Amino acid sequence: MYQKLTPKQKALTINLDPTIYGTFAEIGAGQETVRHFFRAGGASGTIAKAMSAYDKDFSDAIYGKEVKNRYVTQNRLRKMLRYEVALIEERISRENNPNRKFFSYANTVTTINFDKTVKGHGWVGIRFQVKENEDYNEIVIHVKFKENDATLQQETLGNLGVNLIFGAFHYYDNPRNLIESLYDDVAKDNLEIDMIDFSGPAFTYVDNRLMSLQLVKNGMTDAVIFNSEGNNMLPADILYKKNIFAVRGSFRPVTKVNIDMLKNGLDMFLTDAICTPDETEVLIEITISNLRADGDIDERDFLDRVDILGKLGYTVIVSNYSEYYRLIDYFASYTSGNIGVAMGVNNLLMVFDERYYKNLSGGILEAFGKFFRNGMRVYLYPYKDPETHELLDSSTLKVEENLKELYKYFKHNERIVDITSYNPEYLEIYSRDILKKIACNIKGWETQVPEGVAEMIKERGMFGYKEEFSLKQFS
Repeated sequence: MYQKLTPKQKALTINLDPTIYGTFAEIGAGQETVRHFFRAGGASGTIAKAMSAYDKDFSDAIYGKEVKNRYVTQNRLRKMLRYEVALIEERISRENNPNRKFFSYANTVTTINFDKTVKGHGWVGIRFQVKENEDYNEIVIHVKFKENDATLQQETLGNLGVNLIFGAFHYYDNPRNLIESLYDDVAKDNLEIDMIDFSGPAFTYVDNRLMSLQLVKNGMTDAVIFNSEGNNMLPADILYKKNIFAVRGSFRPVTKVNIDMLKNGLDMFLTDAICTPDETEVLIEITISNLRADGDIDERDFLDRVDILGKLGYTVIVSNYSEYYRLIDYFASYTSGNIGVAMGVNNLLMVFDERYYKNLSGGILEAFGKFFRNGMRVYLYPYKDPETHELLDSSTLKVEENLKELYKYFKHNERIVDITSYNPEYLEIYSRDILKKIACNIKGWETQVPEGVAEMIKERGMFGYKEEFSLKQFS
């Protein structure tokens, strides 16, 4: 556990370290971070330069123009960081400054607008050395402001910047502590961090997907997204003005049922929404509550799941939205496009369970107002009862008596539609049985998962798989 310090204490600690030396470049909200270092005292040995290239023309003259004139971007931030570090290396002699670790801190942000219709967001980062002769490391984060006053947002940004600089030099060897320390003297109600990326020699062992997981786990954001290559993605870049099709599941492991549901549901969605795959973002969603199903989050198990999904080429979203309506509400905050969700019968029955909406003043009606918003449609995959062999779909499933008419309304208006094209053989596949077979080394499960998945599970020993024969009995 790290020791919490105030921004002034952190700034002074950095200033009193004769080995730390660098520049500050802040665009958009003023020089909110560097003023902490000036006020703390002893800044002359730390601050090489502080600047705010606020005017776009002047900023372009320094860092170059941006595509589509977008300045609050990750690309802009990284340009700033690398330009400023190159300038230090060019102008400061290593011979005359032995044992110094150079850094550049930068941010490019936009605070709340005058009409208070746009809360503001920005990119914050640091490029720094752990040792003078080592290559540089980078930490880049994206923030969303929640406060309704520009001055308060600027103060929050200043505190965050100090925390990031201090964390980079003092907690680089423990990224979890570094992430947690970003909120020292910053309330989570005031600021959201929805993306973080570590790179460089000090972070070669860091898996950025696990760092993203920490953001959701610690309540710093409600959802994070990473692509099939495992790269952290900014949700706004992925979802903005896109049609969205999502599938929720445990994917432990992913089965042919999951892929059949996704592909056939997606085909129907593209037809119904009259859109193309290029206009649509397909997401595989895993909830934090699902990851915590067996207690605390097993990070190895989490990586096993997303590694397989990545191998299959899917983008993964990890959220803390246990209720479906919250997930749809999240998507709708980024797009006015079409939204579709594929799910099994059991999940739809949970959607129609009133117990999940006791915290809403409007109860299940309020939840459904958000869930079935803007033409959102459920694509229902059938379920075959393993005991009775009864096939359940939208026509045969049974909801509570008091909700029957409500259910009929959504079905009649085609807000709930059946996935009619599916492989009947896959209805005999149950992920819980596959998991037991894997753990007990019982053959036969290999044909029930997508191509290449069984080999991956065996090679990496995923989900408790062991090559040697086990005496455990499958039941």
